[in-house]
Amino acid sequence: MSDLQSPPVSAILQANPVVAVLRARHAREYAPVIDALVKGGVRSIELTLSTDGVFDLLPDIKRQFGADAEIGVGTVTSGDQAAQALDGGADYLVTPAMVTDVIHAAVAAGVPVFPGGLTPTELLSGMQAGATAVKLFPASTVGPSYIGQLRGPFPDMRVIPSGGIGIDDAADWIAAGALAVSLGGPLLRDAFSGGDLAALTARARQLSALVADAVQARGAR
Repeated sequence: MSDLQSPPVSAILQANPVVAVLRARHAREYAPVIDALVKGGVRSIELTLSTDGVFDLLPDIKRQFGADAEIGVGTVTSGDQAAQALDGGADYLVTPAMVTDVIHAAVAAGVPVFPGGLTPTELLSGMQAGATAVKLFPASTVGPSYIGQLRGPFPDMRVIPSGGIGIDDAADWIAAGALAVSLGGPLLRDAFSGGDLAALTARARQLSALVADAVQARGAR
């Protein structure tokens, strides 16, 4: 779908196709939440730039969790932000919209990139620019059947739905053909406001199992 060599999907995301999207007041709140997610099997972690301090603490977070998880940077909206994230060791980049400067920076660095879009035109332009996969956002406005409709004209399009997806319907998206699912609030809930981190680990484990079952069922069809 692209003349460019798209960076490949990571082994971590292939093993458990779940991305946890983290938003907090400050990046220093991230470590215990990441630890809880990793214990539950969710090892693809997106640190959003709507959180203060991400660039400052990204190298430390990578050192702490890099052996067990992939740490991406999300809400990247400019080439300058992409460069900072890549310099800090980001394992992948995510954008909320189709920002070609970010896609090109990631492709040049050989780092997976998931640009956001909703319409067929936006999603196709992302794949043509070299995206590893496109982030369908906000996914809850269209529903899982949208992926099936996209598959008609774009059978090779790799889609990661994000926005409004819950634990209970994540498997429906996988069954519909999603490469992975991206969850924030429905998975994290109150984790950044004193919530029970053991409960977060349990939710991560539940989500991972539901998605794994959906992947297996899809492969058996």
